[in-house]
Amino acid sequence: MSTSDLFDMTDRVAMVSGTGRGMGRAMALAFAGAGADIVLVDLDEESNRQTAAAVEALGRRALPVTCNVGDCDAIEALYRTIDDEFGRIDVVGNVAGEGVLAEPEDLTREELLEALGGLVVGRFVSCREAGRRMLAAGKGSIINIGSLASLSALGRRHLAYSMSMGAVVQMTRELSTEWSGRGVRVNAILPAQVINPGLEKRMATDPHLESMFLGGIPAGRMGVPDDIRGLALLLGSDAGSWITGALIPMDGGNMAMNAGGTPGWLRAQAAEGYESGGGRRG
Repeated sequence: MSTSDLFDMTDRVAMVSGTGRGMGRAMALAFAGAGADIVLVDLDEESNRQTAAAVEALGRRALPVTCNVGDCDAIEALYRTIDDEFGRIDVVGNVAGEGVLAEPEDLTREELLEALGGLVVGRFVSCREAGRRMLAAGKGSIINIGSLASLSALGRRHLAYSMSMGAVVQMTRELSTEWSGRGVRVNAILPAQVINPGLEKRMATDPHLESMFLGGIPAGRMGVPDDIRGLALLLGSDAGSWITGALIPMDGGNMAMNAGGTPGWLRAQAAEGYESGGGRRG
């Protein structure tokens, strides 16, 4: 098998959520570029139609579906639509889901349940519905989007989000353990800070937030949605046929660095500023 054949997804069917923008859109276009037909799931109909047009421009079929990923009945209906339209599902990318920001002492049960519903329960239903179909076919790949908050604490009012992301990685591990021997791989991608409209808005209101993020990223830049394309293609295609139950950081080196560590680029920048500011004193 050639290298290009390893990543070939011709005529496979992939469902990706959150495809109107960001990492969901980037993942969908990566799969389409490798030959897959795509079921595009988002609440924003207009942006989802734009992604559908981009998929079709690559010569693949696009089926845009408006669906709330926290609505379990809607997710079950989504998979029935996939059955009717395609009769199969080969790859699933569970990307969409909103967190809730609140001080821990003020977090309400309703807010916590909202976060868990969209990020955990809805994803479980998607995994379950996809898994049933993939198990019957004897093959398939499910990719869950987690976060660095799946494995470490963020603070900054992220309790509900971090609890949910922790559940996502355990769900991924458990499903991989249950299903891998029957041909269904389940993995999780754990991004650090990837630029999106919500994050840009938060950074605009807090002038220190971006510099704080960058201080923890040895690669020296924030993530962008297209950073997920290669990793998603590896996990979704036969190139990743023996990768399952993996939690893969996509973080510019964030998780590898000790909390007291200093990125090389930041250390060099500080040294340069020190020298240009008058040199050493002693």
